[in-house]
Amino acid sequence: MRGYLKKNTNPLAHYVAQLEQRGELLRVSAQVSPAFEMAEIVDRCSKDPARNKALLFANNGTQFPVLMNMMGSEARMCAALGVQQLDDVRQRIESFFDQIVSPKITLWDKLKLLPTLQQASQWLPRHSRAAAPCQQVVMPTPNLDLLPITTSWEHDGGRFITLPMVHTQDLQTGIRNVGMYRMQVLDAAATGMHWHKHKTGARHFAQYQAAGQQMPVVVTLGGDPIYTYCATAPLPDGVDEYLLAGFLRSRAVRLVRCITQPIYVAADVDFVIEGYIDPHEDLTLEGPFGDHTGFYSLPDYYPRFHITAITHRRDAIYPATLVGVPPQEDAWMAKASERIFLAPIRKALLPEVLDMNMPPQGVMHNLALVKICKTYEGQALKVANALWGAGQMMLNKILVVTSQNVDIQNFKNFWTIAEQHFDPTKDIYFGKGPLDVLDHAAQQCGYGGKLCIDLTAEHAAPPTPLFALVHKGDPAATARVVVTFDADVNTSNLPRCLWLLGNNIDPERDCKVIDGQLHVDATSKLPSQNPAYTREWPTIAASSQAVQEAVDRIALPIL
Repeated sequence: MRGYLKKNTNPLAHYVAQLEQRGELLRVSAQVSPAFEMAEIVDRCSKDPARNKALLFANNGTQFPVLMNMMGSEARMCAALGVQQLDDVRQRIESFFDQIVSPKITLWDKLKLLPTLQQASQWLPRHSRAAAPCQQVVMPTPNLDLLPITTSWEHDGGRFITLPMVHTQDLQTGIRNVGMYRMQVLDAAATGMHWHKHKTGARHFAQYQAAGQQMPVVVTLGGDPIYTYCATAPLPDGVDEYLLAGFLRSRAVRLVRCITQPIYVAADVDFVIEGYIDPHEDLTLEGPFGDHTGFYSLPDYYPRFHITAITHRRDAIYPATLVGVPPQEDAWMAKASERIFLAPIRKALLPEVLDMNMPPQGVMHNLALVKICKTYEGQALKVANALWGAGQMMLNKILVVTSQNVDIQNFKNFWTIAEQHFDPTKDIYFGKGPLDVLDHAAQQCGYGGKLCIDLTAEHAAPPTPLFALVHKGDPAATARVVVTFDADVNTSNLPRCLWLLGNNIDPERDCKVIDGQLHVDATSKLPSQNPAYTREWPTIAASSQAVQEAVDRIALPIL
């Protein structure tokens, strides 16, 4: 997948061709609207392993085909990264770390390091003055209405650009950041810029606000799928995403200067949207949006991005993604980050960490399982506190720590250990800290309770059953953990229950140990029913009945 590409070859089109050869892509020739219909089709496919394909919608009312679900399986995620399995990247990173940090005693030891350093220098992004494929076509007047920008869910606030690579620069240092922040179309030449307060883009914007200067921003779409992944990767602030891309694909990214803004972008992307944000301008209302939590994120105020130019390849493909109730494509992008960034966690922060698992139902920040090599008491809490202070792991809400005898990738093995050893009176630790801004359960936006479950102890558990899933108002249940759900929840659907549990609790408020039982309130906290909760409670993102019926009428073999 990462083979040599001829000059000016469209890397995204090349990726599409590779997926098609592997039986991982379906070309859709039927007329499908970017408004709701594409989302419904992708949602059905992503939730059924037998139908889960990348989808190329050629007939959508614009000149540009739409590619969706392109990294929505382990096989396609590996194809995007050019590896056989996701752990291949982790092993390569660990090998590189070991070569760099190992003792260099003799001159020969030091000389052996030179090829590694020379290879590393080839990953650095390089500026180019040559003609760029991404600038083959310059729109006379920037017009987002010419692009097949999608609308996903019934109550979304409008059309959203969902796979944007947003380029900003630190005002003091000039260091680049490439982040991914959804962009609601406000008109043909403006969008919202939905960067959360924890994100680097928001930090850069604060610098321009303080200085009273106009902020250049450039958004790219498409190109090598590795670029898209790197924009989502949990890199430390100040580490160039194009350096990571160079490492992952083993060659430098060629950058070109934009035509109206002083920012460099990858030369081989499909679209470039250039513009600025005026810090003197009032923030604009953005949302709602059916988000990766599976719930609508509520309307809020964010900066307005003014577009000064749009350029694209002649053979451009428009990439988009769907987020919502898991599993969706973002689960596999998160799984790649889990495997890739396990190496830096082990090498630079927590050497006792052996493995990590972030299940799709935990929507990245709600639930993480961590396996450690335990050598002393209290080590699980040390690991929890360290991870809760590390990069995007600071947003984690529920952390389960196990010892080395647990296969945390095997749910049956994990469950057996929990049944044998978990005691709610001994193995629970509560904390507080930052949460994802999209978390709707905490009383305060972006800040609330955290829960660490320590399964590293060897003590025998009480003889009662481990779990009981009940409805609000049901009689008392006999179990070590009793989780209460709303009356309309199917408690036999364990993945959905796990997803609701992570979304609907603030551990500090909703988890109580009473008479040896851990009681978890995973019900909706509607302000009308719970005066102590004052925030608006969101609804679950879903397609309307009309959209579902319209998709039923589309003649697709995959449906």
